[in-house]
Amino acid sequence: MFPPVVTGSVVTVIGLTLIPAAVNNMAGGQGAKDFGDPANLALSFGVLALIIVLYRCFKGFIRSIAILLGMAAGTAAAAMMGKVDWTAVAEASWVHWPQPFYFGAPSFHGPAVFTMVLVAIVSLVESTGVYFALSDICRRRLTDEDLAGGYRAEGLAIIIGGLLNAFPYTTYSQNVGLVQLSGVKTRSVIYAAAAFLVLLGFVPKIAAVATIIPAPVLGGAMLAMFGMVIAYGVKMLGQVDLTVQENLLIIACSVGVGLGVTAVPNLFAELPTGLRILTDSGIVAGSMTAILLNAVFHLGKARKSVALPLQEQKIS
Repeated sequence: MFPPVVTGSVVTVIGLTLIPAAVNNMAGGQGAKDFGDPANLALSFGVLALIIVLYRCFKGFIRSIAILLGMAAGTAAAAMMGKVDWTAVAEASWVHWPQPFYFGAPSFHGPAVFTMVLVAIVSLVESTGVYFALSDICRRRLTDEDLAGGYRAEGLAIIIGGLLNAFPYTTYSQNVGLVQLSGVKTRSVIYAAAAFLVLLGFVPKIAAVATIIPAPVLGGAMLAMFGMVIAYGVKMLGQVDLTVQENLLIIACSVGVGLGVTAVPNLFAELPTGLRILTDSGIVAGSMTAILLNAVFHLGKARKSVALPLQEQKIS
């Protein structure tokens, strides 16, 4: 169900649908009063330029943290320009202990459960593309058990987050670009990041520092990371036989649908709410298109191609 033509298309669609968010942040954030202000553009492109310079001129540790250094330098520059609001840091407490079910005990209603199941499916499709992209970067072939473990971990995180009053969790596509840019592929980084996040959860004063990063600074870093997701999707598509017209049609339709839904979000506005949850996301619309078209064009052929060598081996 997920040959390179599907995974490459899905990863490319993920990157393409995220780029508008990066560009909006570069201009100051959607709805901002100073949207498109030259100062915002200077900040965002300055961060992007610094990341490129660090990546070009350094190796090892400095190169691995180029994104972090770019954001830190951008935030410092924004502070000198008066674009950093320290209110969140000043108002945050030093210690916080989570209170489960702060908003009330859970209740269960059929329509709400059905809606959340659809949302989980949307998340699952995006996560699958991220898993395959990371497996390609790390040169590790995914098994069914690996995918199931990823889905279970994400589901468990959503349950724990819900108990502690947090929003649902999902895999972050920009991490694909971050892994590729940094070159760091060890799981020990994940364990260290988890420890930092737990610490920040108990010390809101420090955690609030992350919220003061101006949108243009984030936008400059996001453009590099999201662009890398697109680049890696194109690299994955390089494994596909592009002389086969069916493969070209799968890529064309899936990328076209994904990008089209992102560019024209009201395309499916008149559909029922349940269907709109699945169609409003360019990632899901493009991914489902790639999966369905691959099944139409290649699923039967794949089974025959698997069976043929077995028959030849038996004859020989």
